[in-house]
Amino acid sequence: MMAWLRLHSMAFAATIAKLARTPFASVLNILVIGVALALPAGAYTLLINLQEAARGVSSDPELSIFLALDAKKDDVAEIDKRLKAEPLVASATYKSREAAFAELKASPALGDVLAALNQNPLPDAFVVRLKMNAADALDRLATGMQAWPKVEHVQVDSAWVRRVAAALKLGQLSVLVLAALLSVALLAVTFNTIRLQILTQRDEIEVSKLLGATDGTIRRPFYYYGALLGLFGGATAALMVWGGISVMNAGVADLARTYASSFSLHMLATGDLLAILAFAASLGWLGAWLSVSRHLREFEPRN
Repeated sequence: MMAWLRLHSMAFAATIAKLARTPFASVLNILVIGVALALPAGAYTLLINLQEAARGVSSDPELSIFLALDAKKDDVAEIDKRLKAEPLVASATYKSREAAFAELKASPALGDVLAALNQNPLPDAFVVRLKMNAADALDRLATGMQAWPKVEHVQVDSAWVRRVAAALKLGQLSVLVLAALLSVALLAVTFNTIRLQILTQRDEIEVSKLLGATDGTIRRPFYYYGALLGLFGGATAALMVWGGISVMNAGVADLARTYASSFSLHMLATGDLLAILAFAASLGWLGAWLSVSRHLREFEPRN
């Protein structure tokens, strides 16, 4: 066991030394990998923030019940009773036609127009806050309320719930496709980098084989090289995403203030960041394995 650990520690140290001997090339490779990973990681970060924003907006969905113009106080009381008995209703606020008309008349844009009307055209209404935001359930509830006596119209904005859900699903699929494409690019970068390393060290590899070095001993430093390139590239991607979010938050804060909100973008959770690093290191190792398996067996000691 100690011998195995010593071999791995020696291979790891040799890999670090190799990266240090070629700082410019190493930094360029890491930056290329970092940019390739930053694109899907940044898109995923924005998607997570949008999902949380959508949940915050749609956490308490509402529908409006407009009564017939000839509805009486008893009709209003009956609907209020039904709403209180409905298990999916969180709260219901009654707004009389007189109060609604007075609010509109107080509006500078509509005051003159409404003042010219001989009668109040607005109906009594209930603003109902619900306990769930599933579009199908909203539609079923609205259909049932529409059949209540003296209910003229039930307005429920379930279409936007579907649109938001569809948009987020499309965003998830887009991120997956982008991540898959750029993962292939990352593999290609690592594959080619390791191939160049193998070509550069051809004589050293052949001498090592003549001296009886095992395939594992020869391959191990290349595996570490690919994994470290991926790991450092993943860390670079995380820094790029963090920098991008920091820059964007200034504009996001200004936009949020116009909606009386304190919404801001936030970085991925620690678990997600670790997953990105592990994914990047795994891709780097896989690229190295593919390159070593393809090219190293072509080198045999010369007689």
